[in-house]
Amino acid sequence: MMDRILTSGQMRRLETDMIRSGRRSGECLMERAGEAVVEEICRRWGARRRDGTGAPGTDRDVLVFCGPGNNGGDGFVVARLLAELGWPVRVAMFGRADRVPPDAAANLEKWRRLGDIHPIGARDKTDPQWITKGKTILVDALFGTGLSRPLGGGLDGLLMEAACRAPLAMVAIDVPSGVCSDSGRLLNPVPPFDLTVTFHAAKPGHFLAEGAGCCGDVIVRDITLEDASDPAAMLTGLEALALKTSLEKRAEHHKYVHGHTLIVSGPAGRGGAARLAARGALRVGAGLVTVACENSALCEHAAQLNAIMTRGFDWHGDFEHILSDARINSLCAGPGLGLHTGARRLVSALLRSGRFLVLDADALTMWGDTPCSLMRRLHPKVVLTPHLGEFSRLFPDISEKHARVPETWPAYSRIDAAREAAGRAGCTVVLKGADTIIATPGKVPWLNAATGRRSVPWLATAGSGDVLAGMIAGLLGRGLELHQAAASAVYLHTEAARQFGPGLVSEDIAEELPPLFRSMGVNRPAGTGRQGP
Repeated sequence: MMDRILTSGQMRRLETDMIRSGRRSGECLMERAGEAVVEEICRRWGARRRDGTGAPGTDRDVLVFCGPGNNGGDGFVVARLLAELGWPVRVAMFGRADRVPPDAAANLEKWRRLGDIHPIGARDKTDPQWITKGKTILVDALFGTGLSRPLGGGLDGLLMEAACRAPLAMVAIDVPSGVCSDSGRLLNPVPPFDLTVTFHAAKPGHFLAEGAGCCGDVIVRDITLEDASDPAAMLTGLEALALKTSLEKRAEHHKYVHGHTLIVSGPAGRGGAARLAARGALRVGAGLVTVACENSALCEHAAQLNAIMTRGFDWHGDFEHILSDARINSLCAGPGLGLHTGARRLVSALLRSGRFLVLDADALTMWGDTPCSLMRRLHPKVVLTPHLGEFSRLFPDISEKHARVPETWPAYSRIDAAREAAGRAGCTVVLKGADTIIATPGKVPWLNAATGRRSVPWLATAGSGDVLAGMIAGLLGRGLELHQAAASAVYLHTEAARQFGPGLVSEDIAEELPPLFRSMGVNRPAGTGRQGP
């Protein structure tokens, strides 16, 4: 699965270019959008199908809220098509009918041949009896992606009032009105929707911030727009990442072809996090994995590791001997490392080596209130994997900008924050969360959305981030391009957790990778079925 994500501006430019070139008309696009919404409503709530068979439910009706722009035009199409299928349909409109754009005006007039239009104004905020009657499906076609300021004119509480009246379902066209389509931030309170139908490509606001909890099931429908625009971001997917090919191994290869990953651990009693990272690196396919640790911790690691090698060091010694093996081509530091002076000296030595290096957990926290000390040492082969708290310590001004109440729209988003941080650091930043952003200077950011149908709340467990750090390092050791390695690891991390399900603990993630790879067809001979029992 691979989905493009376009900002509202990119989507408008794409539609405008198509219409101006004569390849599509605005009225055609509006009709196709309305048809897509109607088909999704019929699929879920039992209406007569487009071929005329079946029958609509007699105990439910549809109320369509239409706005003064093209989103409202989509709503008029939905109302007309549902009415033609036998649904009881009511339409309410905000704005003046004589000021709507031409394509929307044409569809408004088509609806007027079938039914009335109830005007929405401030008075309806206190007298909303017409909102629901019986089991109502409410369709929000007020503003969609076109909203660039908080709602007014009595609309700021309209959708909340409608939700409180317990309709059968709430459906949004493009994005719930009040959700910033580029950032997911709320311009006004927005109730949770059951379904959002959007067109050609998903929008960032479907997955970011509060938008992820408002949109419900997000369905992207094709309306025959040609793909002629660069995406703002992408959901990581097998096709986009060429992941199946990247994970495969060939019979003539030996272990060093697939890289030697070094995981740096801390003192005795704190090695669990490093072992989790090491298992992640090994299971994702690194040829060799070594845990380097303080000498006093060697016995602890050796007692629990078999396929993973160990190597000791002294905090007060020279760390260069750890990197003397030129075949070590990727490094990971931070999980269980500690925050003392020796750990900081070690991370500095790893940075000086110029090798691929994943910095996580303690390796990010140890710089305290002087993140500039780390920034001076970073280079393009580094991957930083902060959660939001660590991000705020490394990039306090960027974090503050993201957290403040927006004054202009579209609001500053997590994608913007990660992109700016990556530009400042000069390396890849993986901003972790349910909506993880992978940003690399000069690259299009990637968004891995573990929300909606891909939600994995059980990933909020101790050690899951350590496994992810090891997986990134393992893929870097295997030779994947840096941006691709980070995005691929995040995708696999999510899918492994989804495959395991509730009850997941961090040790389970790496062990779910082999069955995940089998389901992906990795190294499956052509023409064969699934391997294994």
